[in-house]
Amino acid sequence: MADKENSVFELLNSIDVSDKVEKKKSGKNELSYLSWTWAWTEFKKKFPKATYEIKKFVSKDGNELPYMYDSTTGFMVFTSVTVDDVTHEMWLPVMDGANKAMKDKPYKYMTKYNGEKSVEQASMFDVNKTIMRCLVKNIAMFGLGLYIYAGEDLPEEPPQPQLNDADLIAKYLAQHPENKPNVDEFLKTKSEHEVAEMMKAYIDWSK
Repeated sequence: MADKENSVFELLNSIDVSDKVEKKKSGKNELSYLSWTWAWTEFKKKFPKATYEIKKFVSKDGNELPYMYDSTTGFMVFTSVTVDDVTHEMWLPVMDGANKAMKDKPYKYMTKYNGEKSVEQASMFDVNKTIMRCLVKNIAMFGLGLYIYAGEDLPEEPPQPQLNDADLIAKYLAQHPENKPNVDEFLKTKSEHEVAEMMKAYIDWSK
C-alpha cells in the first residue's frame, strides 16, 4: 500500500497548478486557493474511482448535520478522500474573511490596532463553502497543489504546553464536556493521536 500511496502522491504532486491558483487577501496575508471544481475534476481524471465523504454529526434533535459545533470555538467541518485503499482526512473551521471563527450568533472582538471588529453569524452558505475548501485541502494531502499551502499559517497562537495525547483530549473535554459523545465516536475509528491533534484547535490555552 505504501508504494501505491507514493505513486499517487508523486503523480499528483508533479502537476503544475500555478495558473489555477486564486488569491485572497486576509489581513496582512495573501492566501492561495484552488477552485474545488477544478481540483476535483483534475483528481477524477487521474483517479476515476476516487470518492469523498463529508462527515455527519447527529444533533440533539436527531438530525444529521455536516459540521460539529462548539459554542466557544465555532463550527468545524470534516472530509475524507479515498483513492483505491488509501484514505486521507481533513478538517477545517468555518471562518470569516479575517480568518475569525464564525459562530451561531454574531460577536465582537478587539484588535490591537483597529479597535473593535465584528464577526457575522455563520450561515449554511459559509458551512458549504468551508466544506468545499476542506475537500480541496483534503485532495492536497494526496499531492495535488500541496505546495501552495506552504506559508499559509494563521497568526501565531499562544505557546502550548507539551501534553501527551490522553492529556490533550482530557483538557479539551474539561473545557467542552458537552462534546464527549463526539469524541467517543471519533475514538472508535481514529487513533488517540489523531483525535488529540483535531482537538488542539478547540482548546483555550489560556485556561
